[in-house]
Amino acid sequence: MSKRVRVRFAPSPTGPLHIGGVRTALYNYLFAKKNGGDFILRIEDTDQNRYVEGAEEYIIEALNWLEIPYDEGPGKEGDCGPYRQSERKSIYKDYAEKLIDSGNAYYAFDTPDELAQLREEYESKGETFIYNWHNRDRLNNSLNMDADILAAKLENGDPYIIRFKSPANEVLELEDMIRGNIKVDTSTLDDKVLFKSDGMPTYHLANIVDDRTMHITHVIRGEEWLPSLALHVMLYRAFGWEAPQFAHLPLIMKPVGKGKLSKRDGDKMGFPVFPLEWHAPNGEISSGYRESGYLPEAVINMLALLGWNPGTEQELFDLEDLVQAFDINRVHKSGAKFNPEKTDWFQHQYMQKKEDSYLVSALQELLKEKGIEANISLEKVVGLLKERITFTRDLWEQGDFFFEAPASFDEKAQKKAVKEDTSEILQNIIDKIQAQNEWNSTALSDNIKGWVKESKIGFGRVMMPLRLSLVGEMKGPDVFDIIELLGKEESINRIKKFIEQIA
Repeated sequence: MSKRVRVRFAPSPTGPLHIGGVRTALYNYLFAKKNGGDFILRIEDTDQNRYVEGAEEYIIEALNWLEIPYDEGPGKEGDCGPYRQSERKSIYKDYAEKLIDSGNAYYAFDTPDELAQLREEYESKGETFIYNWHNRDRLNNSLNMDADILAAKLENGDPYIIRFKSPANEVLELEDMIRGNIKVDTSTLDDKVLFKSDGMPTYHLANIVDDRTMHITHVIRGEEWLPSLALHVMLYRAFGWEAPQFAHLPLIMKPVGKGKLSKRDGDKMGFPVFPLEWHAPNGEISSGYRESGYLPEAVINMLALLGWNPGTEQELFDLEDLVQAFDINRVHKSGAKFNPEKTDWFQHQYMQKKEDSYLVSALQELLKEKGIEANISLEKVVGLLKERITFTRDLWEQGDFFFEAPASFDEKAQKKAVKEDTSEILQNIIDKIQAQNEWNSTALSDNIKGWVKESKIGFGRVMMPLRLSLVGEMKGPDVFDIIELLGKEESINRIKKFIEQIA
């Protein structure tokens, strides 16, 4: 690539950032870094009616949490700012008027009522009204006005919009990095509005002007923008500019059924669709991956493979691996089905990679919240539980018995574990533990298992009630690791309590 690669992520601040948008940002980031380029954040806030307070800050915080920060954007001013479209308002009208001067756009004075009436007339004939080449010469616009009438309207401040003049009977051949060659018949296109009566540009004009003035070389965006590709390419041509390369990413689809992934799917099936928790202006709270306990690296890995195939069997990629492996040509054309279970699988894999010190800190926080002061080694607890956890909260769920003796015992397990001689067997275990001098799990295991084998009792009749007495249910690591960590006195007290329970 001869030019320095520059890509942009251009969300609208109308609410929380959907993970589909996060994936778009990620692919832009990976493409930029793979090619030694720049990743730019641009806030597209031309639609002030839909602007939501706090949405821009949310977007920035989400990118930072996911460790895919932008190189230029709000708060990181470069040579191409400002990076909010609302702050660039003054430049767009000049570009719209250049298109009028070149004959590629025109003033339209049609009122909303006039357009509504036309739509009704067309619908009454079973047709759809499209404002374009076949009727624009008969409508209320500058194409049909004498210069003095037009000048008078503009002088009087008559409300107008500026429309693009789409060519008739041309077949556009467009190239997409993912989808290949695309042909579009311009006769089917309407004359899109470029500039609104409120003095703000539409997305189409602002998008093209900003991409040009920010020197964007590649536009990597969602599939929903594919219908706009023809207009955008024609706008570049009308201005006499070289168009960037385009790539339209596939949708992220529902886990079950058809259609794209929505917040409703997450609410229904119990998983987040936003990177961070979102507090809506109406008080509604939507869950986020961060607050749900997911690691950013797990979310990034999951999203990277949701529509892109590395061409190998490898599934685990840290961010640097992804930068090296990413190839836009290996992005799928068809939608990628979201899989909540696979997301949790990635989370589990990355939790296993975490340093024990990270998990010890997390466990300390959990204990602090519960008002518990630990008197056993948290490093050893973490070492025993690590393989069993997917989230840090699982440290408590999987290992609460290390810090609190069971207040009750699982009834179903108790019915299965307790026999007529269980109290006698457990009393023998107490004696063995009491007499144990070498205090480690291996020595404890050898001693007690040796006795069980000699006595020909059967391990199930010993190990099930023993675990139940220590834990309260049939969970946890090796029972002798538990005894070692609880200590002699605490282990014996718990077994005695269980004997009393079943007496």
